Amino acid sequence: MFPRHLADRIKQALEDRPVVLLLGGRQVGKSTLAQALVAEGRLDRYLTLDDLTLLAAAQLDPQGFLSGLQGRVVLDEVQRAPGLFLPLKALVDRDRRPGRFLLTGSANVLALPRAAEHLVGRMALFTLWPLSQGELEGRKEGFLSALFAEEVPPVQGEGRWPLERLLRGGYPEAVRLPPERRGAWFRDYLATVLAREVRELSQVERLGELPRLYALLATRPAQLLNWAELSRASSLPATTLKRYFALLEALYLVRTLPPWQANLGKRLTKSPKVLPTDPGLALHAAGLDGARLEGDPILLGKYLEAFVAMEVVKQAGYAGVAVEVFHYRSHSGEEVDLVLEGPGGKVVGVEVKARGSLRPEDLRGLKSLAQALGPRFHRGVVLYLGRETVPFAKDLYALPLEALWRL
Repeated sequence: MFPRHLADRIKQALEDRPVVLLLGGRQVGKSTLAQALVAEGRLDRYLTLDDLTLLAAAQLDPQGFLSGLQGRVVLDEVQRAPGLFLPLKALVDRDRRPGRFLLTGSANVLALPRAAEHLVGRMALFTLWPLSQGELEGRKEGFLSALFAEEVPPVQGEGRWPLERLLRGGYPEAVRLPPERRGAWFRDYLATVLAREVRELSQVERLGELPRLYALLATRPAQLLNWAELSRASSLPATTLKRYFALLEALYLVRTLPPWQANLGKRLTKSPKVLPTDPGLALHAAGLDGARLEGDPILLGKYLEAFVAMEVVKQAGYAGVAVEVFHYRSHSGEEVDLVLEGPGGKVVGVEVKARGSLRPEDLRGLKSLAQALGPRFHRGVVLYLGRETVPFAKDLYALPLEALWRL
């Protein structure tokens, strides 16, 4: 079992809140984590609504089902019985003891009608993503804390492209498989999720379009969300496209990275970027392998940017500092891949370069952001494929990519 760094935060929440909701895609490890908490004695029982008998009971009489549960309970795959949320609200309103329920869902139950309003103020919410690089290596990353510290410690890099990290992704089962068998696992995963889960979430007229839409998005990692262009490329009407995109988001197959908005006296783009949540799954869907990435540095750079962005999103869920993650792009062409807003409104800019050496123009976006922000700008970092930590101008550094999981 891989260590999950989110576990400590969930344990703390169980000591304070009556309901904890753990969301995440299929096969990311939610059930394993929940069962481990039961084994530790943090919770008493594990029940999954994948069990048809339990599901029937929860759907037939939600109030009676919940009233009959004793002790501190895990309800896994709770999105299968959305009728539980209203009686759950009444139950915890009568008894606010902490740690009564850990709910898990492989689809975003907050997107279900009325679910969000029933649970507001009564729960702690967490998202479990596929394994981070630190979890894969058995170490707790300190990258975000280091970025907002007074000094950045030096890191030694390997000086090579992280192709295997991109291709294997972070789903625990896929990671354990030899490389030649992962393709079959990714294919089966997509077929299962985009058929079974979607049917339960929504009535979709053209189910076969969803895998095609995901594959299309997978070929556009870390690109701005352009509905008109996607509509033309997918041959889907804009209204249908937005509905299908929302389903892919609800299934945690894609995630949007919001634009950073600040009063900088310049026009900024308002479009989010689209991130595939797992690089291995996205590369499989796009039909790309290591040889194709090695032969196309521009393509590698976009996947590397999306990979770094998702690693930062994962770490933000359990980091020692509160960090919000955005991207920055002005209409005049100034761009920073990631903008991290941390304690006290301090801002760190992060650029990602798929090269082993840097040029002066690689710092242009960070310098522009620093000039616009003034004292709010804490630091700018370029993650690159070199070996050395290199200080440039004041508060600007080049760090090896490995700093992301080794700091």
